[in-house]
Amino acid sequence: MEFFDEKKNWNENNIKVGRSWKLDELRIKSNTDLHKLWYVLLKERNMLYTMEHECNDQVKLFPNPERIDKVEESMKHIETVVRERNVAYYQLETGETGERPVEEVVNLFGLPENYSQKEYFLPKFMNTRWIKTYLDHGYINSVAVKKFYRLYKEKQHNEERKARNRDFNHVQHLLKRFPDMDMDALKAEYPNVDIEKAKRSKKARGHYMPKY
Repeated sequence: MEFFDEKKNWNENNIKVGRSWKLDELRIKSNTDLHKLWYVLLKERNMLYTMEHECNDQVKLFPNPERIDKVEESMKHIETVVRERNVAYYQLETGETGERPVEEVVNLFGLPENYSQKEYFLPKFMNTRWIKTYLDHGYINSVAVKKFYRLYKEKQHNEERKARNRDFNHVQHLLKRFPDMDMDALKAEYPNVDIEKAKRSKKARGHYMPKY
């Protein structure tokens, strides 16, 4: 019955629950306390999944579904704290982080991707099947991948250009509405916009003699 909630909460539509555990609260706890808290949250998550499945079978409303999100967030924070302690321990003992090495590779779409290294029974230079199909005349060098990468870069360029134009037009309207505004603050807010060029544009002029 530990997979089910307390019987007093079975017919309730609103169950009072607390918030999730914060990182600052978990950092001051010992490893033993974190280990115990992890299994408490694990049992709570299993219970919530069971109750959610049972409510769906009974065509009833699962009360407070945000409880699952709070439990998962707490468990994620515990994993973060444990990883921080492992990294600190390995850096102190060996001078390394102890994390799995990550390298940048090219995926099947020709885009850069971070890949976590792992052990294989066959070295990369000996895996002729992988080299021929993936590198030599395979996915990366295919016409379809090159076309996709070209269109992807073109889309990125268009999005950046549109963003620059939006910022430039917005700065023009700001100069028109507020001619006495602080130019240093405007440059800090929009560093990619040529403020002097925006001042000389017609859209930045109001129904008054411009001060610049």
